[in-house]
Amino acid sequence: QVQLVESGGGLVQAGGSLRLSCAASGRIGIYALGWFRQAPEKEREFVVAITWSGGSAYYADSAEGRFTISRDYAKNMVYLQMNSLKPEDTAVYYCAVTKSWCPRSGCAAVTQYDYWGQGTQVTVSS
Repeated sequence: QVQLVESGGGLVQAGGSLRLSCAASGRIGIYALGWFRQAPEKEREFVVAITWSGGSAYYADSAEGRFTISRDYAKNMVYLQMNSLKPEDTAVYYCAVTKSWCPRSGCAAVTQYDYWGQGTQVTVSS
């Protein structure tokens, strides 16, 4: 079992920045950790994933160039730095863990992931 605790969400103006954190604990056998988001009345959407040991990242087009994922391996922490935020980024952001290997595109699938955090609300005002 893996427990994921997210933090860092809040209200920010368009063009601003926010940093989300995800702390992982429990039985750790993680291959990759991903960030997903879900806006009201919409499906959960892939944002970015990072391999746990190697730190290789895979970004959705919507995140590339604005968002940066990083991890502190020793602390079991993963971060999502979000810059140049837009109102369209407003959503509940979730971190998730997969213990199974996934190809680059496969790591973007919701169904790939075994564990999910509770989500943290990000609201971007215009």
